[in-house]
Amino acid sequence: MTSAAESGGESTFTVIVAAVANLGIAVAKAVAGVISGSSAMLSEAAHSVADTVTEVLLLTALKRSEKPADEEHPLGYGPERYIWAMLAAVATFVGGAVFSVYDGIHTLVAGEELGDPLVSYVVLGVAFLLEGYSLRTGLRQARGEAARFKAPFRLYLRHTPDTAVKAVVLEDSAALIGLVLAAGGLLGGQLTGSGVWDGIASLLIGLLLLVVAWVLGRSNAELLIGRPLPGPMRERIRAELLAIEHVEAVLELTTLVQGPREALVAAKVDFRDVSTAAQIEWACEQAELRIREVYPAVSRVYLDPTPGFAQRREEGLNPWP
Repeated sequence: MTSAAESGGESTFTVIVAAVANLGIAVAKAVAGVISGSSAMLSEAAHSVADTVTEVLLLTALKRSEKPADEEHPLGYGPERYIWAMLAAVATFVGGAVFSVYDGIHTLVAGEELGDPLVSYVVLGVAFLLEGYSLRTGLRQARGEAARFKAPFRLYLRHTPDTAVKAVVLEDSAALIGLVLAAGGLLGGQLTGSGVWDGIASLLIGLLLLVVAWVLGRSNAELLIGRPLPGPMRERIRAELLAIEHVEAVLELTTLVQGPREALVAAKVDFRDVSTAAQIEWACEQAELRIREVYPAVSRVYLDPTPGFAQRREEGLNPWP
């Protein structure tokens, strides 16, 4: 199984590839947009600038979240990546979507004078190849991670806590669709002599970026609020706890995703009444080892010995909910 350090390095490489590709593409699109007078090309330039800013924020997220735990942050800095990833989603919204929608509406209302589209077609073709390579890199990592977790690719991509890779895959996919839309706007304007097609393409690119920003923003919000491990993983952890000698029942199980390869498990456990303190201590140690063996991403396991339902009733206490 790939170690956390190796996977983290792979995520960093994926984001760097996307950032370098988008930076070069943004400059080329802006030049082509000015030469051709195409609002769709200028929208695509804004799209690539937004993607570049997004990748810079994602790199910041990856580096900041790798800091080890300290006294002020005893659970580590893993969740910090989701704050920066949320800012990346905002950058996609403000830097790409808003500009594209505005430019599309302005073109439809005021019209535009179309120039030579040849340069734009060349830039779109080169951009398609570069974005395709970046997307291939992101998909290769995502598919590898999905295979390691033995999860279907779409399910993994939807629920993965590695928002850096998810952002690259979604943004590069949106970029390829945006390039096709921009080419369609250019071709429509070239065939009809009207800038309406270009304005419509710019609007569609803006709406596409709105969808991407919403999906990424919602994913990061869920992780910032606190998301548990998937149901099947929680059931397996419960089963591992119940398989430990001296454990009678698992009264409450709480899990929390703290990063792509970092999770916390806490449980209220009813131990056998005849078990000694030493036996309970070793049972807790064994439980932690078993859980980490099954799920290496679980970095912290906290067990709370708690009286069971029958014992609580005997003592006149409310049964544990």
